[in-house]
Amino acid sequence: MATPTISPRKSPRQARSQATVTAILDAAARVLVERGYAATNTNVVAERAGVSVGSLYQYFPNKDALIAALHERHAREMNQVVERALADCEGLGFEAALSLLLEGIVEAHRVEAGLHRVLETQLAGLDVLDDHAETEAKISHQIRTLLARYPDEVRVPDQRLAVYLLMHSLHGLVHAVVFERPPGVSIKQATREMVRMTKVYLTTPA
Repeated sequence: MATPTISPRKSPRQARSQATVTAILDAAARVLVERGYAATNTNVVAERAGVSVGSLYQYFPNKDALIAALHERHAREMNQVVERALADCEGLGFEAALSLLLEGIVEAHRVEAGLHRVLETQLAGLDVLDDHAETEAKISHQIRTLLARYPDEVRVPDQRLAVYLLMHSLHGLVHAVVFERPPGVSIKQATREMVRMTKVYLTTPA
């Protein structure tokens, strides 16, 4: 059996077409959060978007192509938040830059947090998330570039390994902070502690 394509059928070029695709993706995000992946279908999404199923199929040949496009848009929006934080780090001292970076990563996970959680928990391992590794590699490179600016403060013997460990440990921590932090603990408090923990790891001599 052939594997269903997850590539968009065509790209919107005119403003009206772009608006239609935006409406479809917005509707898909709402339906996915409300119903989950299994109960999401193109008929419901089209109805919620106010378009015909035929119009939806002009751009997305099936549900997975639609979800893949939604994931790509969400990843792009998250990356923009992290990239702004990294740009704002320019010229700052190490601790200020580290704080700004982690605050940016936390803020990125708050972009459509409900959608992010569904994408992470219900779609893990599906082909629609093929671009995830590329996104991680890009962020890893950006963090390594940032750490390289502070050779006197960052004391880990292998920055590549350090960034790998940070990416995976912070991934779990950020999710916990955004979605599962204890009652009475604010995001600001938890982020501050993440900064302190990360600073100790990066600045303690081997």
